[in-house]
Amino acid sequence: MDSPAADLSQKLSREAEAVCRHYLSKGRKHGNYWVVGDVENTPGRSLYVRLTGPTRGKGAAGKWTDAATGEHGDLLDLIAANLNLSTLRDTLEEARRFLSLPRPEPPARQRQESAPQGSPEAARRLWAMGQPIGGTLAERYLSARGLQGIRSVSALRFHPNCYYWREDAGADDPPNAWPALLAKVTDTAGTLTGVHRTWLDPQTSSKAPLDPNRKAMGNLLGHAVRFGSPTDILAVGEGLETMFSLKLALAGMPIAAALSGNHLAAFDPPADLHRLYIAIDNDEAGQAAFDALTDRFADRELHLLPLRPMLDDFNGDLRQSGIDEMRSHLRPQLLPVDVPTLLAAETD
Repeated sequence: MDSPAADLSQKLSREAEAVCRHYLSKGRKHGNYWVVGDVENTPGRSLYVRLTGPTRGKGAAGKWTDAATGEHGDLLDLIAANLNLSTLRDTLEEARRFLSLPRPEPPARQRQESAPQGSPEAARRLWAMGQPIGGTLAERYLSARGLQGIRSVSALRFHPNCYYWREDAGADDPPNAWPALLAKVTDTAGTLTGVHRTWLDPQTSSKAPLDPNRKAMGNLLGHAVRFGSPTDILAVGEGLETMFSLKLALAGMPIAAALSGNHLAAFDPPADLHRLYIAIDNDEAGQAAFDALTDRFADRELHLLPLRPMLDDFNGDLRQSGIDEMRSHLRPQLLPVDVPTLLAAETD
């Protein structure tokens, strides 16, 4: 039996053009596709929605892709992103409203068992409580790090009151909670395996005065925070900020942030990948991770290429030198075959 989400997705696919005209009114029909700038209904030609095809599976009507970011999904995903809906429940409710469907009978309430602390299930529940980062403290924090235009990235969410567990806390100590930037950790199939949290200070829009102010939960080994869909190339590195900085400079590059040097060394790339660019932070841990990956894939037909920053990492490069100088520094580190695609933004 189909889930309510799958059932509504199929119903929406039968009305794909009507959905596009309603939520993406600044786009236009082009053959069998609806073309617009992005999920926020900006004029342009980056995002395209299939208007014809089956209701499910390959080539289904309603499937969409943003060529600029690599984001993709079905019409439920599009509605959620367009309206900044943070929960599946709100998205399904909006879809039913659009389709003029009645509300389903509420199921009998069952007590939800608590998930083990730090488990993938706990990570999934935390992720479900997050909201889009647009207009939040998380967006202000990223903006202060020079990271603009990523408010619609689906791998990031914001939690206004995220619990912080102190290892030295006593049994009678009150709970400690701070706003947090959440990042979704996934495997190569896109399944959520963990969540990375960066706690933030609402007074300064920087990291919270905690030690440590970043923690991960769930299963991270081999997995990463991903932005964009890899084809035959991918760039992987450590931190969120450094990898998003690299993405701003190399607009055509899909990226993955493994979140630490040890996890970078254990990263599992997609099986059909041809070239893996490795962003190496300018320290011993970064070089050690690159060496470990080189040893792991010595017998595999996978071309590993280093990308080295001018300063400590690529976020430092972005903030100190700007995108144009970053691109000039990165160009000779890219294979010539990749330059036209990865540096296409230079001529936009």
